[in-house]
Amino acid sequence: MTEQLHAIVRGRVQGVSFRQSTYDVARRLGLVGEVHNLYDGSVEVTAEGEREALEKLLEWLHQGPPAARVAFVSAEWGMATNDYDEFSVSG
Repeated sequence: MTEQLHAIVRGRVQGVSFRQSTYDVARRLGLVGEVHNLYDGSVEVTAEGEREALEKLLEWLHQGPPAARVAFVSAEWGMATNDYDEFSVSG
C-alpha cells in the first residue's frame, strides 16, 4: 500500500543543495513526488511510496545535506494521491 508524506523543513535549507539532495535520496528510495522552496525560506516535500521508504526519507530530512542546518521538520501522513509519475524538483 502506498502512502504520502508531506513535510515542511525549516532552518538553513535554501541555497545549500537541499532540494537536489532530497531528489537524489527520494529517487534512490524509489519514491515519487516533488520538492520545492517556499517563500518563507523553508522547503516543502511531498513524497509517495512504501511506508518504509518514506520513513527513511523523513529521517534523512531531519539531517539534510552537509551544508544544511535543519531546525524543525513538520510531517503529515496520508493516503497516496497517485498524482506523481516521478520525483521532481521545482522552484
